[in-house]
Amino acid sequence: NTSSENTTSEQEKQQLFEIKFSLKRLLVGLRNVIFETFNIRQGVDYKQTKEGIIRDISFKGHQSWILVFSIFIASIGLNVGSTAVVIGAMLISPLMGPIIGLGYSVGTNDFESFIRSLKNMGIMVLISLVTSTVFFFASPISEPTIELTSRIKPTLLDVLVALFGGLAGIIAGSRKEKSNVVPGVAIATALMPPLCTAGYGLANGEWGYFVGALYLFLLNSVLISLSTYLVVRYLRFPLREFVNPIRERKIKRFITACVVLIIVPSGIIFYNVIRESLFYRNANEFITAELSYPEAEIVNTKMIYEDNPKRIEVFFVGEQIPEGIVDSWLVKLPAYDLDGSYLKIHQQKGYSADMAGRLSEQVRTGVIEDIYKRNQDELYSKQALIDSLQLQLKSALADTIPVKNILKEIQVNWPEVSMVEAGKVFTANNQKEVQVVLISCTNLSEASKLKLEEWLRIRLNNKTTKVYYLS
Repeated sequence: NTSSENTTSEQEKQQLFEIKFSLKRLLVGLRNVIFETFNIRQGVDYKQTKEGIIRDISFKGHQSWILVFSIFIASIGLNVGSTAVVIGAMLISPLMGPIIGLGYSVGTNDFESFIRSLKNMGIMVLISLVTSTVFFFASPISEPTIELTSRIKPTLLDVLVALFGGLAGIIAGSRKEKSNVVPGVAIATALMPPLCTAGYGLANGEWGYFVGALYLFLLNSVLISLSTYLVVRYLRFPLREFVNPIRERKIKRFITACVVLIIVPSGIIFYNVIRESLFYRNANEFITAELSYPEAEIVNTKMIYEDNPKRIEVFFVGEQIPEGIVDSWLVKLPAYDLDGSYLKIHQQKGYSADMAGRLSEQVRTGVIEDIYKRNQDELYSKQALIDSLQLQLKSALADTIPVKNILKEIQVNWPEVSMVEAGKVFTANNQKEVQVVLISCTNLSEASKLKLEEWLRIRLNNKTTKVYYLS
């Protein structure tokens, strides 16, 4: 029995060893497959890549004209709101040269290429701005499209496109065997629309468009250059060697200072973009999860990150939402990292939740905006009517003469007066309005009449009052 148990134990150990060995071999094989699949160091052509990058830095001759034509095409697409036309312009755009050159020169300590890249990047920006400005100045369509308005402020999407576009550009350009990747398209996606939008701002005097779009262009350029720098260092491209150690130190310090001046502001911008994206995400989650009322329907939302405090506005139709419900929503803001945000609830009566639920989002948005606009116009109209009526009432009160009181006052001093009538008439010759008082009296002397007329003019506060006597 003991021998049989030992044999069984040895077999179990052998089986366990074989399982461990098989598992280890499987993991090693999986690691090798992953390494071979994602290894970008294999197949790098250092010499050809360097020559291609240095060659594409310059903007001369045909490169400049291709840039002009591609900017014209992209501007047309942005002007009419055609995404397809903008993409077509990206296919022929040569924008990637100086941007990739900046990242490569920093990564290899190539001072001459760094200066050339900066110079040609300036030329590229100048050509693009002049071309797009000329187009938008001559274009009969001056209203901004959604394609233009979406390029005046950095978003997380723009940042990611620039970052991954730069990575794709340098990796695809460093291969011995050129792939079917068109890296310029990804890079042009991040660079062309902002440059054209900046030209639109210059042409139409919209400085917000110009500054915002140029701001987005510079941020994307930095991210593309940064991704290029990281890949160049990871692929271990040969560093530029200097004969003079002192010159080498000066050049490295200069490049480092330039990189810091560019990277630090861009990092701050990137951080703010991330925070803004998180605000919009948290606000949408808060609205979806918390803002619900059985008798009302959300028809539109507005989130404003730039305000201080940040604003979340929600438009409802249906029954009036009790203040207690709204207060319970406010308490839940911190749970979604929306501390300090201002929640504004707009409510519109007269539309049931059932009817609102049958409307599409676009139609509902139009309905609620029309409702608020109509109510606002109606409010202005009513206020204008009230002002007009007040003026008429004031005028009517001013025109009213208290005849009964005047008669009693006159009879105290002039008991001969038995009747008084007063009013306003227009003269036939010059159509001038005149205040007239008719007095019926007996045995009133001329001196008394003059004194009575003087008293009436003072009493009625009208020096031009005419008094006529009836016998």
